[in-house]
Amino acid sequence: METNSNNFGELQELKDMATLAKLLARAPFLESQYYFRNRAVDSFRKFENDAAVMIQSWFRGCQVRAYMRHLNRVVTIIQKWWRSYLGRKFYQLIVEAAYYTMKMNLYNEMAVRIQRRWRGFRIRKYCFNYYYLKEYLRAVSETNDAIREALEEFAEMKEREERKVLLEREEKQKDYQARKMHYLLSTKQISGVYNSPFREHPDPWELRLQKAKPLGHQKCTAEKGKTSCSPSDWLACTSAHSFPQSESLPPISRKRCQGPFRDINEVLEQRYKPLEPTLRVAEPINHLRLAREAFKQEERMRNVQDKMFLPFSSYHKKEKYIPMIHSSSAYNSDSYGQKHFRSQDSKKWISDKDFQTVLPSFELFSKYGKLYSKAGEIV
Repeated sequence: METNSNNFGELQELKDMATLAKLLARAPFLESQYYFRNRAVDSFRKFENDAAVMIQSWFRGCQVRAYMRHLNRVVTIIQKWWRSYLGRKFYQLIVEAAYYTMKMNLYNEMAVRIQRRWRGFRIRKYCFNYYYLKEYLRAVSETNDAIREALEEFAEMKEREERKVLLEREEKQKDYQARKMHYLLSTKQISGVYNSPFREHPDPWELRLQKAKPLGHQKCTAEKGKTSCSPSDWLACTSAHSFPQSESLPPISRKRCQGPFRDINEVLEQRYKPLEPTLRVAEPINHLRLAREAFKQEERMRNVQDKMFLPFSSYHKKEKYIPMIHSSSAYNSDSYGQKHFRSQDSKKWISDKDFQTVLPSFELFSKYGKLYSKAGEIV
């Protein structure tokens, strides 16, 4: 039995060794097949992976799009319900506002109707009474007619008076002209200008010249005496100790020549009128120099500081500082002009009373606000 078992063990070992020898003989082939199959599997694996990824992306896209469509439908339903709710609320507010407006318009119309009836009744009864207004207008028309008649009569009277005064003035002027032109009156030997022998009837001025008296010599009036320059007037304005004053001599009575001649004083005044020099003669020779000096003097008066400013020299350092009057007082410095511009110290006042007015107040200012109505009440 032992020999059988040993033989079986040896046979088994031989089989295993043969199998191992076969496997070792096939090892390179298996290795090449293994690498070849792995390489093929890797190439197919990438293709399959890409295909699987594409399938998954398409499926997931379909899922997402389906879910988005579902969300859109749900959101649309929610928005529809919410917008319908807001529309109903807004429409309710519009209806309430329209109802309130209609109600207020009705109330206003009723109030206007009541006010119109009441105001019409009040105006007809108290303010615009027809019979009283008719009587008042009749009285006003009668008063206006009377005043118009009186004004017309007064206007006619004034017109008559003005016409009369104008006629009297014209007559006086004509009389004066007739007296002034009396020398044109016709004589027995020579016929005058207004009595031409070629006319059938003499001119009316001829009759007026016959009635008028010739204009006599007029004495110098006071105004012409003032305008004439006489030695007596010059002596009157001087001192009595320097020049003895003497009475003016009486004027020499001259017979005025008959004719349209002017007064002697007027002719002399025109003949001996004062000299009117030209601008070149009236102005001095050194007018330009005088004008420059006057201009410099005005500049000195306008300038506050005439001293020259020398920033790069010590010329101004030797001058003594002159303080202001307000700050250089021996007493307390006054703050007027620095802190305030009015005296606020009540202790320095002379009295507590106001100043007395020397002149009386205006009557118009005293009546201001007292002669006008206040809220319908006449003062």
